[in-house]
Amino acid sequence: MKPARLLVAALLAAVPLVAQAAPPAPQIALTFDDLPLHTPYPSGETPVSVVDAIVAALKQARAPAFGFVNAGKGAPGELDAVLARWRAAGLPFGNHGYAHSNLDKVGAAQFVAEIDRNEAVLAPLGMKRWLRYPYLAEGQAPAERDAVRQALAQRHYRIAGVSLSFDDWAWNAPYARCIAQGNAAAVADLETRYLAAARRDAQAARAASKSRFGRDVPYVLLLHVGAFDARMLPRLLSLYRDMGFRFVTLEHAQRDGFYAATDPAIPGPTPALLRAAPLERPGDEVCPASLNAAVPAQ
Repeated sequence: MKPARLLVAALLAAVPLVAQAAPPAPQIALTFDDLPLHTPYPSGETPVSVVDAIVAALKQARAPAFGFVNAGKGAPGELDAVLARWRAAGLPFGNHGYAHSNLDKVGAAQFVAEIDRNEAVLAPLGMKRWLRYPYLAEGQAPAERDAVRQALAQRHYRIAGVSLSFDDWAWNAPYARCIAQGNAAAVADLETRYLAAARRDAQAARAASKSRFGRDVPYVLLLHVGAFDARMLPRLLSLYRDMGFRFVTLEHAQRDGFYAATDPAIPGPTPALLRAAPLERPGDEVCPASLNAAVPAQ
């Protein structure tokens, strides 16, 4: 009996080792572009109400997030009102260019000038030196890309990468149209499709990461401060939790070696996880705008 008891003891002792060998939970950092506003909004919604809803959902889920700001967007007072709520929640924010200009269209000199103009407004409010490129455009020509990266390095910026994105921005306009038409069924369909798109993108990103690296890199998710994002955020965060994700800060995620080139002193471009399958998103066929003229304003 003694050898049997020894065998049982050995097996029991091995159980904690097996548990420790389980792969770590995948990590995801939440980022929100286009503060103070990302239009269009349904009737009754404002930049402040949208950000209030986003902040409430983040607080409920105990999820950190990072915002990226265009100081040149919005009506007078909207920037201050939105950032007051963002900052009161303890959420950091960085530079997204003064007017959300596309580097590929305006060129390096104007782009850098807009970074500086944005910083002049935001630095006194506590801006962190992180940049998210508008449209994720980093320069079509290598010389242009390198000129901007050199300017960012001189200014001690870090680039915010993106490794998860299901084109959440594309859902806001159909949502606003459907609300204007009172089409509850279409809104419900958008909700289902939004969550399905987020799930597919996360699954595709994880597959790409494991194929390339044999592991999950920490993922950085691109979202926007849109009205539909605000409506869906509690369910979106629950979806990621149900998929096994753990929420981390942007800074924590980008300590991973995958994000080395988000240091602009290192040759770019910024790394991305490329997925072969195209993204599915709603378009003008959802609650067509032509129907809005027949619907009284709400």
